Amino acid sequence: MKTLMVVLLLGVLAALASAGVFMMRRGRDGNTPDTAEGRNKYMARALAVRVGLSVLLFVLVLLSWAMGWVQPTGLPTGR
Repeated sequence: MKTLMVVLLLGVLAALASAGVFMMRRGRDGNTPDTAEGRNKYMARALAVRVGLSVLLFVLVLLSWAMGWVQPTGLPTGR
């Protein structure tokens, strides 16, 4: 279960990185409206995937905790 959580977290980071790439990418001939429109569509889709994966990860963590598959350990206090 912890492996699935790590994979989902990496998916969230990959979707965020791809949205950043789509935001920074320029067209061949500069910044034409067609290119900007397509870029915005891909960037919005990547951000929507990121939000969906984040919600799925949150629900999975709550479900795993409720079922006893993962246990909270807390922060070490150094005592």
